[in-house]
Amino acid sequence: MEDSAGLQPSEQPHPSDPGLVKFARPALIAGVAVAVVCTALLVIIFFLDTFNATVYSVGGNDIQDATDEAREIRDLYSGARLGGVILLVISLLAAVAGAVVLYLRRGNGGDAGNEGDEDVDFDDLAGR
Repeated sequence: MEDSAGLQPSEQPHPSDPGLVKFARPALIAGVAVAVVCTALLVIIFFLDTFNATVYSVGGNDIQDATDEAREIRDLYSGARLGGVILLVISLLAAVAGAVVLYLRRGNGGDAGNEGDEDVDFDDLAGR
């Protein structure tokens, strides 16, 4: 059997940092899970803001008034909203980074347990 001039499976370039691949899948899973939770949190905050503005305007007041009460209602969930957006962005960045690492290293998953070992083909086993 003739050897081909192309790269053999053992000659494929390995990642410069194998620990990065080890953390890519958990980063992808955690990033997506946190992004879903943050999105749900932001939707709930939106509905609470809408509800508070509706209840405040029932008495003939406007939520956009310059009064202290209207400003307090507008700013009630601002900290949670800002934290949710920041955490959403960070989790999406982690998920994208994990997905990119997994995509770039998708062909190197089969030999993860054999690092440093030689590949043995049929000719070696048959004694040829």
